[in-house]
Parts: sequence; C-alpha cells; structure tokens
Amino acid sequence: MITKIPHIKFADSDNFFLLAGPCVVESEKNLFQIAEKVIKITDKLKIPYIFKASYKKANRSRIDSFTGIGNEQALKLLSKVRNELKIPIVTDIHTAEEAEIAAQYVDILQIPAFLCRQTDLLIAAAKTGKFVNIKKGQFLSPGSMKFAVDKVAESGNKNIMLTERGSMFGYQDMIIDYRGIPEMQSFGYPVILDITHSLQQPNQTSGITGGRPELIETVAKAGIAVGVDGIFIETHPDPANAKSDGANMLHLNYLEDLLTKLTQIRTTINKF
Repeated sequence: MITKIPHIKFADSDNFFLLAGPCVVESEKNLFQIAEKVIKITDKLKIPYIFKASYKKANRSRIDSFTGIGNEQALKLLSKVRNELKIPIVTDIHTAEEAEIAAQYVDILQIPAFLCRQTDLLIAAAKTGKFVNIKKGQFLSPGSMKFAVDKVAESGNKNIMLTERGSMFGYQDMIIDYRGIPEMQSFGYPVILDITHSLQQPNQTSGITGGRPELIETVAKAGIAVGVDGIFIETHPDPANAKSDGANMLHLNYLEDLLTKLTQIRTTINKF
C-alpha cells in the first residue's frame, strides 16, 4: 500500500517504513537539518521514509506550552521540505476544517490518539483522498480501532494506516500490548508502532509530560520482532531544548545506530 505515497522510496525493499522528525515545526533550519540527516540514513539502509512534524500542537497540558510558529507558516515550511527534498510528509490535524487545509501541503493526515473516535474529523480526512494515519487512543482496545477504520473506508478512502502508541497504565505511565499489532493488522491495513510516544509519562505535576527515552531501543526491537509494518520516532538534534515532547525524543545522533540494528532484526525476521 505504501507504494502509492508520493515521493516514497524503497517501498519494495521488504523493510519496515519509518515516520520520523521533530514533534513540532520549530524553524526552517531545524526541519531541514533533521530531514536531510534522516534521508541520508534511510537511503543507506533502504528504509522507506516519511518526514513527520506537527504544524501545530493543539493538545497541551498548560496554557503557556509552545503550540507552534503559526499554522500557515508551518505548513508552508513542511511543503518546502516535501518539494525540495522529494520526501512524503505527515502532519496532525485536529478539526474537520483543518483536513482540507493541511491536505494542500502534505501527503498523510494523522489523527491524534485523543481524537480517533471523532467521526466528523475522520470523514473529513477521508474525503481529502490523502492517506490517513489513525493513532489508537490510549483508552481503546486494538479491536475497537475497527470502527475508526470503517469510518474512513466507508467514506470512500482505503488509504489507511493505524498506529499503536501505548495504553494508559495508571495516571502517569504507558504500556504497549504487542498482541494488538497483529490484531490491528488483521483489518488489512499497515500498522505502525509509535515508539517515542509509547514511552511518555503523562500527567506530571509540573504540567510537562515526562518520558523514558532510554527504553526506545528496547521497545523498537520488540516491535520489529513481532512484525510491525512501520515505526514512528520523534527525533531532534537537541531534545533537552526541543519546543515539545523533548523528554521522550531520540537524539538525532543515535538514530542511525538504532535503525541499523532494527534493519538487521527485520532481515532475520523476513527469513521466517
């Protein structure tokens, strides 16, 4: 299915595909720095690559949290990355009205986990004809995602992806039930493991979400081992000073080593 995504490379490599980039658009320099480095790595390893960045962050714990540099400016920067570097782009949308706007600039519309049951949003995304990546709600079972899939498919769009991003475990932790990956794959669409968001520690008293980035490699290896189709990683050259979600990001300098290991696991799994 991913062969239909514009600008996608290595779609026939039998490797997992990758959605990776910063949490949010911070600046043109930051976007190109990250995208160019990840392209170099994924070209080397023959990994199909989709650049990820939110053009705005609508779901923040505190009112003073960074939400973006401006919607139109951020979308234009994403389009510039897409056109100059010839890579597909995925970004989040939050309302039905945003679907048509964002679709003019990107290739994949991503439905945030908290919004995966919003019927109007799913239908609006579907009607753009773009690929729609639906993140599983932290509060939903894998099987319940069938109904989110149906809303998009029955609106005339079968370019669908599903993303596992962990389930709430108490108030301040997330867990991944790897049984959900094959269960969601049974719906007939690619399933992605969102590694970095699955390691978030939400609901901190500071109002800033925490994370466990030291477990990124562990979670990623397990996901590849159980046969996930794609992986999602937020990465940044300076996570400590990232504008959003820095606590659970992977440092950009560590990405090549991780992807090399995951590619080796994938090659072994493919033999079976």
